[in-house]
Formats: sequence, C-alpha cells, structure tokens
Amino acid sequence: MQVLLYHIFLGLFRLAIRIASPFNKKAQQWREGRKGVMEYLEQRIQPADRVIWMHCASLGEFEQGRPLLEALRLAYPGHKLLLTFFSPSGYEVQKKYQGADYICYLPLDGPRTAKRFISLTHPELVIFVKYEFWFFYLKKIFYQQIPLLLVSALFRKEMNFFKWYGALSRKMLARFQHVFVQNEASLQLVKHLGLGAISSVAGDTRFDRVLAIASQAHPLADIEAFSAQQPLLVAGSTWPEDEIAIQKALQDPQLDSLKLIVAPHEISAGHLAALQDLFKDSIRYSEWKKDRPATRVLIIDNYGMLSRLYRYATIAYVGGGLHKAGLHNTLEAAVYSIPVLVGPVHTKHAEALALLEQQAAFSFGSQAHPATLQEILIDLHNHPDRCRTAGQKAGAYVRQHAGATKRILSYIQENRLLTN
Repeated sequence: MQVLLYHIFLGLFRLAIRIASPFNKKAQQWREGRKGVMEYLEQRIQPADRVIWMHCASLGEFEQGRPLLEALRLAYPGHKLLLTFFSPSGYEVQKKYQGADYICYLPLDGPRTAKRFISLTHPELVIFVKYEFWFFYLKKIFYQQIPLLLVSALFRKEMNFFKWYGALSRKMLARFQHVFVQNEASLQLVKHLGLGAISSVAGDTRFDRVLAIASQAHPLADIEAFSAQQPLLVAGSTWPEDEIAIQKALQDPQLDSLKLIVAPHEISAGHLAALQDLFKDSIRYSEWKKDRPATRVLIIDNYGMLSRLYRYATIAYVGGGLHKAGLHNTLEAAVYSIPVLVGPVHTKHAEALALLEQQAAFSFGSQAHPATLQEILIDLHNHPDRCRTAGQKAGAYVRQHAGATKRILSYIQENRLLTN
C-alpha cells in the first residue's frame, strides 16, 4: 500500500512541477535540467569506468559531502566521481565544480528510471548525504549489492522514520550498508529502529569543510581596506527579515563605530536596491572597490565571498533565523573564532544549539532567549573581552568536532568497499 502511495506521490510531484514551471524559475530549471540526463551519462561514462556516485539534495548537502568526495579523489585516483543533485539550488551553483568527473541532476525516482540510471553509471560505491531517500534507487542499489552509505545523517524524533506511518521510510533506511550519523542523539534514535548494528557516530563533515576553507582562504585586500581595523559586523546569508532587524539594531548611538557588511542570500537587482534603500549609508561592493568612498555599510553583490568575509568580522550574524527557511551555516563563521548571532528559528540545527549552549553564539527574540539583537550587539561591542572569549569558544568547538571525513574514509578502506 505504501509503495502505491509513493507512486502516486511521484506522479503528483511531476505534475506539480509541470504546472509550476512556466511561472517559477526553480521549477523550470528542475524540469529542463533533467532533459537528456540519461543521454549525457550514456555518452560520457564508459563500461570500463570505475564510478563512485555521491548524491546531494542541494547546496548545503554538497558542502557536507565535498570533503569526503575530495578525500576519495585522493585515495582512489583511478575512479571516476559522479555527483548528482535533486535541487536546482545545488546543481546550478556547482555544475562546473572541478572535483567531479560527471555532474547532473538525479532523474525523478521510478522503477524503470532507477534501473536505467544504475545500469548506465554502474557505481562501485554509492554515498547519499544527510537527507533524501528514493525508494526505487535504494532498492536497485541494495539488490545489486552495491555498497551504499549514508553520511552526515541527522535524525529527530518527529521525522517519518519514527512515526506509525513511517514503514516505507524505515525500509529505505535499512537498505544502507552503514549509516554515519552526526551525533549520539541521532544514533540512539536509529537504535530504536533496530538499526544500531549498521550505524555509528562519525560527526558532521561540514566541520572538516569549514576548516579547509579557513586554512586555504586568500586575503581580501578590499575588505581589509573597508574594515580599516574598526569593529565589523558581517551578516551572511540574510533574508529581508534579518536585514530589517539589523538596521533597527544599529540605530543605537552606542553602535555608531560598528561597521557592517551584508552578504544577502538573494542578490537580485530588486533585493539589492531594497537593501540600499534600507541602509542609507551603504554602497554595493562592485561599486565601492573602484574608488573606495567612505561608507559604513558594504553590500556584497556577488556569490562566493561569504566564507572568506567572516575572517574579518568582530561579530558574525548568520541569517535565516527569522525566516521559515531556517538558519544557514553557523560553522562558516564560528571557524574564525568569532561570536555568532542567530534568530530564534534555529532549533533544528545541532551545531547552533551547541554553540549557544557553550555561549559561543547568542540568539534573540524568543522565549528561551528574550534579549533583543540590539542588546546583544551593544553588550559584545562594549565588552571586547567578553566578545573575544565567546569567539574563542566558537573556534574551539569547530576544531574539537573535526574528523568525520577521516572516519568515513577509514571505514571504506578497512571494509575494502573500493580497491585501487
């Protein structure tokens, strides 16, 4: 019965995308991007190729899978790497990524689709990152006895796996040869499903990723010139709600010496114009870098700088905590040993909760954290020692939780899932 309902879901999903695509850019990209995927694979992957396949739902999952993908490249140079995405927000950003040999959308699940996809790619190892469970793909991989791993998984008791109606989800989870979870709480939940024998805590590979970025980051001379060694708030991946909250907070005279860099989640022309209207004393980065006029607020109008911007911050604000989409990656900021500010929508993010518990991060606007953003900023700004101590705790937390990539790679090598 549940498989039938799954078939119905796939049909309805396909229909919804078709209806939405003329009006919604992402739906259009999702649909158009899947045209010709099988032909792409058939033309490029040769029968003799030894393929490792990693699937990521979107960009966030790619950032988690990337350290492992790059470690596999070094450990198994004779293999080809296939990287697939479900969402346009992952594929469109990373379709030119040089670390994989083949990059494409994952065709929508189905018995014939899964059979053809696996036949064309003939992977020796399959890795799914964090989320996304596709019944027919997992079934085909399982019955062909291809090693199948789930990495950086995070489970919460409200998920389908732990509900009375979650039999199909539990069946899909049992297809994996091994499930690497991020923390002990997730492991205990999986054990309740009777899958403790195939599960272990490896940690979150994002810790390895942000440490690698921080160690390889090149200086940004323009940003150094803008900050001019003054206190600097870097607000990353912000939504309009975040930006309004920051603008209101900075109106206090005690924060007049605090400069601001905003790197919004969306850099459309309309949003950038709205930001400049909100922050009167602001200029876009592309315009400022030409002659460097005096300004308090710099608006980043490109993608790709954020992970390097945080290194210049005195305080970081990570966006999404006031938006239904949820909080963005706090580790990108914490790795630089700076305190992190977040909104109240963060409870599904284990690393944010841990940073808050260690007083390396600060939340505002909720019953649990009633302080306002302005109050927190004033406190950190007026007490540099307190700010510095919180930042040191943030950096220490990231370093203490590194190593997930090495643990997963060791499992692959010790169990000889791949051979050179």
